[in-house]
Amino acid sequence: MILLPTTLSAAAAAALLNFWLSTRVAKVRRANQIAHGDGGNALLGRRMRAHMNFVEYTPFVLILCAAIELAGRGGMILKAVMAIYMLARVAHAIGMDDDNVPKTRVIGIAITFLTMLGLAIYAVLIAAGVV
Repeated sequence: MILLPTTLSAAAAAALLNFWLSTRVAKVRRANQIAHGDGGNALLGRRMRAHMNFVEYTPFVLILCAAIELAGRGGMILKAVMAIYMLARVAHAIGMDDDNVPKTRVIGIAITFLTMLGLAIYAVLIAAGVV
């Protein structure tokens, strides 16, 4: 039996974050009685985009995490990368609540991009037998 503890933990964290992001959307929907779309509500639009942004990037990061772990290259660094990624997604979501582009949003998306790029490069290097 193959166990992927880092991927399992990251997937669990992602599921909890997804739940949190969706409840943030639902809270604005309920408060403003908006059943569909964003109803022209700027905060709802931003929260919907934060949620979708998470859904757009996280599957790729989880797939790369699993592939790297299956290749036997997990370890503490992969655990740390995934923990930082999840914290960055929280920062991004919180930053999206502001009309401006706050530092937390920029940091969140920058870490997201760097994580995805770094994991992709590492996976290619593993596949090529370089590392």
